[in-house]
Amino acid sequence: MVGKVCIVTGANTGIGKETALGLAKLGATVVMVCRDRQRGEDAQSEIKQKSGNDKVDLMLCDLSSQRSIKQFAPIFAQRHDRLHVLVNNAGIVLREPSMTEDGLESTFAINHLGYYLLTNLLLELLKKSAPSRIVNVASAAHKFGSLDVNAWPTGRQYSAFGAYANSKLANVLFTRELAQRLSGTGVTANCLHPGGVGTNLFRGLPKFLQIVIKLVTISPERGARTSIYLASSPDVEGITGKYFARCRQQESSDASRNKVAARDLWNLSAELTGVGA
Repeated sequence: MVGKVCIVTGANTGIGKETALGLAKLGATVVMVCRDRQRGEDAQSEIKQKSGNDKVDLMLCDLSSQRSIKQFAPIFAQRHDRLHVLVNNAGIVLREPSMTEDGLESTFAINHLGYYLLTNLLLELLKKSAPSRIVNVASAAHKFGSLDVNAWPTGRQYSAFGAYANSKLANVLFTRELAQRLSGTGVTANCLHPGGVGTNLFRGLPKFLQIVIKLVTISPERGARTSIYLASSPDVEGITGKYFARCRQQESSDASRNKVAARDLWNLSAELTGVGA
C-alpha cells in the first residue's frame, strides 16, 4: 500500500481507528476523517506511534451535516491529488430519534447519506486514481431492514434497531447500485459485515445493554480485518458490488438485492443531497 492514499471515516475510535492503523502499517498514506479534533489528534498520534508511519493525516468533517461534507471534499482534493481507497466506516446507533440540521433522521443521514454524499463528491478523484476501491462498512443487521425506502429519512415509527437496520440495508443497496454505475471505470465498490464488534457505536444505548454487548462481541481489531482486506488485498482486485464477512464473499439478504429499491434509494439520495442525479 506504499504510495496509496486512503480515507477512513470515523477513524478516531473502534473499527475505524483499527482500519486506519492497519492501512498505516501497510505503508499507505492514511487520511483520518473525524468530527472531534482532540479525539482525532489523540488517535492520530497513537496510530503514528504504533505503525511507525508518519503519513497519517487528520481532517475534520461532521458526517451528519451535508454542508460540512460539501466543504470537506474540495479541501481534501487540494491536499491530495489522488485517492486510491475510500473506507466509509463512520456510523451511529441512537436510542432516541433525532433530526439533523438538514431535517433528516440522524441514523439514516449519517449511516447512509454520509456514505452517499462523500463518495459522490470524491468520485472524480477516485476515477482519476484508478484502480481504486470504495469500501462500505455495512452489517448483518441489514437483514432486518424494511424496504420502505421513502420512510427512512423521516424517522416515522422510530426504533433504535429499526433505524440502524434500515441504514445498513441502505449501505448494501447503495454499494450494489454504485458498483453498477462505476462499471468500466476501474473503481470497485464492496461492502461488509465486520462481525459483532464491541465499539462506541452502542454508546447511546442503556448502560446494561452496553455491558451485555461487550460480553458477546469481538474486538475492534478483529472487526477491522475485513475492511483492511477489501481495501488492500490483491485477492479482491476487480471484484465489485459484493458483500463480505470474515474476509469472504457472502450472500446478502433478498431485500438488499432488489434492483428497483437500489435505484429508488439512489434517486431519493440524489434528491436529498442535490448530488449524483
